[in-house]
Amino acid sequence: MSGYVVDASVAIKWFIPEVHSDVALRARRSRERLHVPAFMTLELGSVIAKKIRRGELTREDGKNILKELQHLPFQRHADERLFPAAYALALDTQQSLYDCLYLALAEAVDGRMITADRKFYNAVTGGTYSCRLMWVEDLARLT
Repeated sequence: MSGYVVDASVAIKWFIPEVHSDVALRARRSRERLHVPAFMTLELGSVIAKKIRRGELTREDGKNILKELQHLPFQRHADERLFPAAYALALDTQQSLYDCLYLALAEAVDGRMITADRKFYNAVTGGTYSCRLMWVEDLARLT
């Protein structure tokens, strides 16, 4: 297997104009297979709810985004299967288990995780797992 693992920091940019939204959309339009851990829907739901509370989105906007999300061509992977590797990665990298679920999935599918989470990217880049990680702007060079 191969392809891209898309984290929530990238996927949210497909629906809400933010910094890097233009390049994030390249992953969505890519011919590469897109993989996500199953919990990504929950993570995006949390981001959307936060934006609604802040007045950045309406409830209707949130409902529409979540509906559209269900129709995206993601290959979803069970979190339980990824947990042991993600837990080890979280300990090795000292990063959140949630972020490491995406990284564990990238290893499992022999792909690369695309992120727009600068803190996570900077923490992992330069280490053992750099080959599995891609900064969102790097999509502009590949597609």
